[in-house]
Amino acid sequence: MAQEDTPLPVTSSAEPDWSAEAHDCYRSVLETLARERVPCAVGGGFALHEHTGIWRTTKDLDLLMEAKTVPPTLALLREAGFETWIKDPIWLAKAMRGEYFVDFITGVGNATLPVEASWIERAIPGEILGVPCRVLAAEEMIASKVFVSRRERFDGSDVAHLIRARGECVDWERVLQLMDRHWMMLYWSLVLFAYVYPAETGKVPERIWQQLSQRFAEEVRQPRREEAFRGMLVDPKMFAIDVNEWGLHDLYRDYCDRHPSPIQGQEAPAARDREKAA
Repeated sequence: MAQEDTPLPVTSSAEPDWSAEAHDCYRSVLETLARERVPCAVGGGFALHEHTGIWRTTKDLDLLMEAKTVPPTLALLREAGFETWIKDPIWLAKAMRGEYFVDFITGVGNATLPVEASWIERAIPGEILGVPCRVLAAEEMIASKVFVSRRERFDGSDVAHLIRARGECVDWERVLQLMDRHWMMLYWSLVLFAYVYPAETGKVPERIWQQLSQRFAEEVRQPRREEAFRGMLVDPKMFAIDVNEWGLHDLYRDYCDRHPSPIQGQEAPAARDREKAA
């Protein structure tokens, strides 16, 4: 969680002044995975720049891949001198060299949406730090960021910038397919986009506005009493009181328990101890 004395990243069109250690760390991972033909796609800040031209300083590189790809990838990187561990079997593993990290992301952190092979197949060719690679497509970028909505981190600006930059060529049916029964979170993001960029709502097709607006109106007009409380999918800390004290059901725990593809493997003790000490 960001503290008051921790500077937050500021967006800019100017590329960050990468330290030699960061540059070497990220390039080493990208080159190793490219050489071994590991199926993955670059996400996070580097992908955001590819789609929007926006830079922000980051201490990590995000790589998206299927959960089954993570264990052999971590083994490769341990051989290359990285410290590796599984941070959360639902969605996140890490490799570290010095102060810099590479995150291996296998889905949305609230367990609603795992990375599938189609995410990698649909990724676009790109070049990151001089290394040819695949970059996550805008559709998957949007779907993966909609639920990053917690008190300490909110990716709503990223989604708005992605829509502004790519909205006219986005496959919106693909986005709707990815969001599926969580379409309301996409609608929320689109409303935010309309508020931020009121002159550019045409970036989203009129049929999408109409479809989601009509669907939303029907949902609130005829609420389904059997639907579960969903606050824990948005922020399990800020909505903890609903579960812990008010007796509402923990849907996040259900999603975790039923997750189809958790990351398999053992944590690296040294990395685990370092995280506990941090």
